Amino acid sequence: MSRERKAYSKEFKLMSVELSNTRTDLTALAKELDINVTLLYRWRKEFVNKQGSSFPGNGKVILTAAEQELAILKKKLRETQMERDILKKAISIFSKGDNKYSGS
Repeated sequence: MSRERKAYSKEFKLMSVELSNTRTDLTALAKELDINVTLLYRWRKEFVNKQGSSFPGNGKVILTAAEQELAILKKKLRETQMERDILKKAISIFSKGDNKYSGS
């Protein structure tokens, strides 16, 4: 039995964050809003980190230019490491094959 994922509007998230800044008991606030308290903490963290670009909608995170460049470089690094590992494996396979036949 799968649970359907709830979608919250940007306005609801902003209102929740504003309310959380005025309250001391976030667990009670989360119950009032009918959300999980961890979700409220995540929204607060995102709002503090991103300010105006927080909660863009549809789960799409808006990245700064530096964050975009970092993501691209990390992807290229993963691809390069994977290519290197494949080549290392191929070299070890071929070098083992050379030793078998060189003694005859």
